[in-house]
Amino acid sequence: MSEQNGAAVQAHTTSRTPILDRIRAALGDVTEDSIAPVPPAPRRDQPEDLLELFVERVVDYRAEVIRVSRGDLESTVAGIVGSRGPRIVPPGLSFAVPGAVVDDGTLTARELDLIETVVTEAAVGVAETGTIVLDHQANQGRRAISLVPDVHVCVVLAEQVVVDVPDAVERLDPARPQTWISGPSATSDIELDRVEGVHGPRTLIVLLVE
Repeated sequence: MSEQNGAAVQAHTTSRTPILDRIRAALGDVTEDSIAPVPPAPRRDQPEDLLELFVERVVDYRAEVIRVSRGDLESTVAGIVGSRGPRIVPPGLSFAVPGAVVDDGTLTARELDLIETVVTEAAVGVAETGTIVLDHQANQGRRAISLVPDVHVCVVLAEQVVVDVPDAVERLDPARPQTWISGPSATSDIELDRVEGVHGPRTLIVLLVE
């Protein structure tokens, strides 16, 4: 180290010494016992009707919500997809969809683009934000099949609906891939005009199973 650099380092150390001394003096009587614990973040109480809130918020995002019983789920899905074109389902879907191709992971994005509808289940529904979360287990499939087709029919069970995002995070495995969906894909990047279907499905139909 040159004499000039050494002098600069010594001057910097000397100038900060009084500052550090004052900090040490101010903290001299502070112990771990005297530090107040940080209170936990307040959590929202569960709304009186959690499912109503979920439906309201999902509809706010221009998605369609159909409330259905477990016994009517399969026939309701069949009615929705029956008037549409080609459809695909993940390999672990818990119910049958007439005429659907079961995704084996080999279809390319170009091939998936020829499919109009995908039917999946969900991992969690968030009432406060109207968000649906997929963590891409077997009943939800790989991310591509939920993003490329134009219509996404997503099944959410009543017991999967939670109040807010922290509640959802507690239920999810952070090691798994996740897709958070709030309504149909939309953007206003060009002259602030809303355009749907740019980054994902143009239509989102949520089947809330009670």
